[in-house]
Amino acid sequence: MSQDTNYDTFAEAYSTENETSLINAFYERPAMLKLAGDVRNRRILDAGCGSGPLAEALVGRGATVTGFDSSQEMINLARKRLGEEAELLVADLGRPLPFPDDTFDDVVASLVFHYLEDWVEPLTEIRRVLRPGGRIIMSVNHPIIYPWTNPGTDYFKPAKYSDEHTFNGQPGTLTYWHRPLHAMTDAFAQAGFQIEAVSEPPYSTDAPAEIIPPQFKDRTSFLSFIFFVLRAQ
Repeated sequence: MSQDTNYDTFAEAYSTENETSLINAFYERPAMLKLAGDVRNRRILDAGCGSGPLAEALVGRGATVTGFDSSQEMINLARKRLGEEAELLVADLGRPLPFPDDTFDDVVASLVFHYLEDWVEPLTEIRRVLRPGGRIIMSVNHPIIYPWTNPGTDYFKPAKYSDEHTFNGQPGTLTYWHRPLHAMTDAFAQAGFQIEAVSEPPYSTDAPAEIIPPQFKDRTSFLSFIFFVLRAQ
């Protein structure tokens, strides 16, 4: 994807953190799998697959998975994880995808689109590789997060911003694009998608108590991401 975040510099640390963190392993990934539903015998494209944990879970549920990421290091890690169980390649969501029209039943895009300034062109390209009536299941930063964490900013104004993180003890910078909810839904419509579901899910009840921050102990949910299921028209 065309973005400023360079996962090659902290791919292994990010992947290790992703395996057991509340935000990934017990919140985002279970929500994506629940929205995907029964994927047996479906051909799925994992757009921005990272080191492959979602692809692995989909393969385990009977899907045929192809994954791509713009980070060579992430693809190297995904190949170690998946071996011959999935086709994996380096590709950029901001450019034409190397797949024929009408190839996939579903596309999953897990925490990918918030790195992109433009959504319409990548969504249009995803619609091209989806079979008629195919779905894209996607998660992105919830649009309320940016104004919450940056008081005084204009929710309605698209903005580029960066957050500093520590992944398994290694620092990493993630650079995002904030956009209001209506800008997201406008892009879906322009690219030829209809919204089937919008989800703000709770974290998994399987989450170990020791990884839940104190401020969430008395809550069953929190806002970090927003999830969509879109149907190609």
